[in-house]
Amino acid sequence: MWDMTTETRFEAYNRDLGFQLEAVAGILQANPVMEALFQDMRLLKLDNCYIGAGCVTQSIWNYISGLPLNYGISDIDIVYFDTDLSPDKENKAIEDAQRLFAHLPFRLDVKNQARVHLWYERHFGYPIRPYDSVEDAINSWPTTATAIGVRRDGNGDWSVYAPFGLNDLFGMIVRPNKAQITQSIYEKKVSRWSALWPRLKIVPWH
Repeated sequence: MWDMTTETRFEAYNRDLGFQLEAVAGILQANPVMEALFQDMRLLKLDNCYIGAGCVTQSIWNYISGLPLNYGISDIDIVYFDTDLSPDKENKAIEDAQRLFAHLPFRLDVKNQARVHLWYERHFGYPIRPYDSVEDAINSWPTTATAIGVRRDGNGDWSVYAPFGLNDLFGMIVRPNKAQITQSIYEKKVSRWSALWPRLKIVPWH
């Protein structure tokens, strides 16, 4: 059983999935910023909503590295899926989240994953197909370790969506997910992360 109150630093790499899922929940609950997010997320009333990517992954890298749990985190990714593609609807979700979490120290990045294809080419230089769901979007995220979404319901039950499993995450292995990103995007992320977390094991693009 995962127990964050002990001084022993648990190793979840190469452990069974149940232990790893408990570790994810335990570490995120121990981070006051993440705990505040999970406690109040349901108040946003967003469809199929997750907190995901860097803020989750980096909290866990920090725990493994013995660093403060918020070290190196630049923003909080809140992703959801709404078939209403109007920018006004997404802007309302952004404003609601900013108001609800104004007391937190990080920038919020709130995105309706159903709309991403509408602006992706303008931002990154090449088009993508529309996503079918928020999970479909997570499947395309840049690395196997950061392709993760986590949420908690009103009963306190956790849901973790991690299409590539959790072993690369707990092994601090950065492996490219080539479903959508380019080599230059991957290498830019790797360069930043390596400076902050020297223990990362980087898998080259080729």
